[in-house]
Amino acid sequence: MLPLVLNPVAFTIGTLEVHWYGIILGLGALAGLLLAVQEGKRFGLSPDFFLDLLLFGVPSAIVGARLYYVLFKWDFYREHPLDIFKIWEGGIAIYGALIGALVCGFFYIRSKGYRFWRVTDICAPSLLIGQMIGRWGNFVNQEAYGGPVKESFLRDTLHIPSFIVNQMNVQGEYHHPTFLYESMWSLLGLVIIFIIRRMNFLKAGELFMFYIIWYSIGRFFIEALRTDSLAFQGPSWLASLLNALWSPMTAVFEQGYLNPAYGNVRTSQLLALLIVLAGIVFIVFRRVTGRACERYNDPIVKRGQQEVPVENETAAERTIHVEEVTTATDNDIENGEQTKA
Repeated sequence: MLPLVLNPVAFTIGTLEVHWYGIILGLGALAGLLLAVQEGKRFGLSPDFFLDLLLFGVPSAIVGARLYYVLFKWDFYREHPLDIFKIWEGGIAIYGALIGALVCGFFYIRSKGYRFWRVTDICAPSLLIGQMIGRWGNFVNQEAYGGPVKESFLRDTLHIPSFIVNQMNVQGEYHHPTFLYESMWSLLGLVIIFIIRRMNFLKAGELFMFYIIWYSIGRFFIEALRTDSLAFQGPSWLASLLNALWSPMTAVFEQGYLNPAYGNVRTSQLLALLIVLAGIVFIVFRRVTGRACERYNDPIVKRGQQEVPVENETAAERTIHVEEVTTATDNDIENGEQTKA
């Protein structure tokens, strides 16, 4: 007898089915919002700023995630166009979501007069906790899992709780809970971010780069375990390179099956490697060329505001100081006009 699996439908309202997948994604977005609002207070940013960013960013992320997935599955969706809109059945790509959110965020942040990298640094933990929680939507849907594995490996070797092991029994065969691996990797990255973001060595833009580098490292190794990877036909040397980089994992894991009809290179695995390299180059280039002149803990000011740094003061104190300087400047102008009169 197969273990009882979870119902992907949480509840119904009339004929409307509310899926756990959407609820879990919503909880991830809410947790991310709360983190950003709390950190934003240190820099004098209002909760409304992040709420509006979320309201614009989430739809953009969903559209980007779905388009990314659909483009790589176009042979299917060309014949089933209405299925493009069935995101509650799964089929969204995290890198597409990130692209969509960043494009939207760039224009929104710039329109408010802030520097893009300063705000993305604050949002980095929000993105990680959103992914950490959101992956459990894949758990409920029994999707995005890895290759076949023995039940004893999950229970006795990895000591995974029974409710997860049971859900990983798909049609009588147990699979790697890759959603869990990725969720735990995101949790570890979140803890590291909470530690390093208070350190003064961190420059503007580097916390966000740490996030994408950290996530992409984990994604590179976890992606190869999956059996549903988006893929393309690349040169044999590239496939061999990716396999060689992944080879240390063979001591414990085996790669998931990749249908040769899809290709020989996993798209997300290659993209993860490129993002890691790009992130490292970004940090080194800005440091070497002197472009990384702001620290993460420096106050965030709008374009046109004057910043007067004071040694050993906190970010919140520096933000207040900036506001006081701006107000004082305005008062001086008014007094000057009165004197002239």
